[in-house]
Amino acid sequence: MANSAEPGAPTAAGDAHDPTGGGFAAGAEGRLLFWIAVAFSAFQIATAAHVLSVPSQILRADHVGFLMLLAFPLVASARGSGPTGKALAWGLALAGVAVAVYQYVEYEPLILRAGDLNSLDLVFGVVALATVFLAAYWMMGSALPIISGAFLLYALFGEYLPAPLDHRGYDFAQVIDQMAYGTEGIYGIPVYVSATYIFLFILFGSFLERAGMIRLFTDVSLGFVGHARGGAAKVSVIASGLMGTISGSGVANVVTTGQFTIPLMKRFGYRSAFAGGVEATASMGGQIMPPVMGAVAFIMAETLGVEYYEVVKAALIPALLYFASAFWMVHLEAGKHNLLGLSRAELPSPLKALRNGWFLILPLAVLVYLLFSGYTPLYAGTIGLAMTVLLILGGSVALGLPSTVLRVVFWIGLGVVAASFFRIGINAILAAAAVLVVANIFVSGGRDTLAACRDSLAEGARTALPVGVACAVVGVIIGTMTLTGVATTFGQFIVSVGESSLLLSLVLTMVTCIILGMGIPTIPNYIITSSIAGPALLELGVPLLVSHMFVFYFGILADLTPPVALACFAAAPIARESGLKISLEAIKVAAAGFVIPFMAVYTPALMLQDGGPLAAAIGYLPAVAYIVVKAALAIALWGAAVIGFLRAPLVAWERLLAAAAAFTLVAALPMTDEIGFALAALMVGQHWLRTRASRPAGPPGSASPP
Repeated sequence: MANSAEPGAPTAAGDAHDPTGGGFAAGAEGRLLFWIAVAFSAFQIATAAHVLSVPSQILRADHVGFLMLLAFPLVASARGSGPTGKALAWGLALAGVAVAVYQYVEYEPLILRAGDLNSLDLVFGVVALATVFLAAYWMMGSALPIISGAFLLYALFGEYLPAPLDHRGYDFAQVIDQMAYGTEGIYGIPVYVSATYIFLFILFGSFLERAGMIRLFTDVSLGFVGHARGGAAKVSVIASGLMGTISGSGVANVVTTGQFTIPLMKRFGYRSAFAGGVEATASMGGQIMPPVMGAVAFIMAETLGVEYYEVVKAALIPALLYFASAFWMVHLEAGKHNLLGLSRAELPSPLKALRNGWFLILPLAVLVYLLFSGYTPLYAGTIGLAMTVLLILGGSVALGLPSTVLRVVFWIGLGVVAASFFRIGINAILAAAAVLVVANIFVSGGRDTLAACRDSLAEGARTALPVGVACAVVGVIIGTMTLTGVATTFGQFIVSVGESSLLLSLVLTMVTCIILGMGIPTIPNYIITSSIAGPALLELGVPLLVSHMFVFYFGILADLTPPVALACFAAAPIARESGLKISLEAIKVAAAGFVIPFMAVYTPALMLQDGGPLAAAIGYLPAVAYIVVKAALAIALWGAAVIGFLRAPLVAWERLLAAAAAFTLVAALPMTDEIGFALAALMVGQHWLRTRASRPAGPPGSASPP
């Protein structure tokens, strides 16, 4: 039974939170913001389902207008600002809305006078830029606004820099036109993707969470691996990986699944820093796990002009290797410290969990099917979201029916309606949802279900805020690079380095991604680095998708690397440990993330791409099998070297030998594979001989929970 201490539970007075428990403030202002968030989500669903048809430019402007309207007051409320601060926040919010209204009213005239702005256009253009920059600063701190601001200053004053950094010069009106109007600045591809795919998939995840998907993932993970050696940490890896299939934020994964998994790991003997590192690594890895991939997959597909499933295909094997690596690392850590699993008696049955919650997998399965069948992500996401709503509303109605027979008939009928979208499209599901909304008004518990759906709409909009604001402000960077061609300068430098050493170019790109990723969300980090470094890697012969995946991976790993390490600092208060210590452990657990992108560059078959000397020599499929086996062996050896354990604790020279073998398997130079396999056989063989008579258990750990 819920009590006031539980998340989302109503208080006795009913005024400590909004009626939804969705995280909005108390009072009239909180209720207003809550309903604005609901309206925002409803608008996005209506445009996605083509119930409401608006031009693309208006959709983007309205999306940013809603972002501004919510962002400033919500941040001011969360900070407990006084009357002056709240008045300023609402003033900025209304200024952002005024820009959207101006874009709507002046839509056709703006098209006709493109490139020749009048004074009022300039004023609203400046207001648009100012509100977007301030919203980014309020929500995410100074890192992203400073970087975007530097690019904006470069567009305005770059002509005064020394060659080769200078450009020909652009007047103020031309820069404002580029940044605040059209589709090259703040209303560019990132905001378009945020206004369509990203928002829709965040809503999809919000509804699935509300329906109980987190509980299903956790119970299945506990049931399958909770009893194994180090089972508590293995549960974290699997549960966070599964969460990543529906979530768009690694940091959000940390603070949701981490609330359960980190204390569980500590209870069974894992060090606090290691427990936090495992959760941070697994949660960030969720962003490379198809089908959602932290929403970057949609931006990547849109940017490159390729089908979405091509991006997923390239990500699949590396994602599986990443989680296999994390799983292996926690297994070795558990062996080193003799950490046993949980008692089977206290674990849920995975089969029972699947029997009770199998229907929650249906929307995800349909989503994946549609995406791989050539449907657009927008259509697939709309169908997935609609089916989730059908399940939630339909389950409530079914529970209110008086007999089992009626419930069975009801579910069969609902299934027929849901399947009909193959013939008559989304309208069938929307009509069924409307009927179920009315039905829920009259059945027992139905109004609570409708309130939960309303909460999910508000929560989805609130969750989408930082992503949308980041997409808007990063558009300034894209606009500057499009206007000035600055990316060419950096790209030429990378290419010049790559002419003597491709490896050095890759390392330089990696460092750039990690530095830019400090304090910047994954999506803007990918957009920036792919725009700067992606073309250069392509010119060096790296396949298109592989080059973009390379910068994407290291943008994710930036959230694990010190000194910023956002995911690790999010785990710190749960683990009650220093974020820096957690970051150092996360880097060890995420070793595969640093290795796999380099291996894919030299052997594109790892990302299921054509090209590379290996595929030319032995064929595509044999090359895929070979590189997967080699990568798995390299990861296994690296894990043993880092943790210092295999069958038993490793002596110093065995760890060095394992590290050397792993490095040579990654290097992809002439004869390095042969040397790597030989060193691996030598290390594993002698370790087995040394430990076959007796296998020390390692230092004592927590064999059972205290």
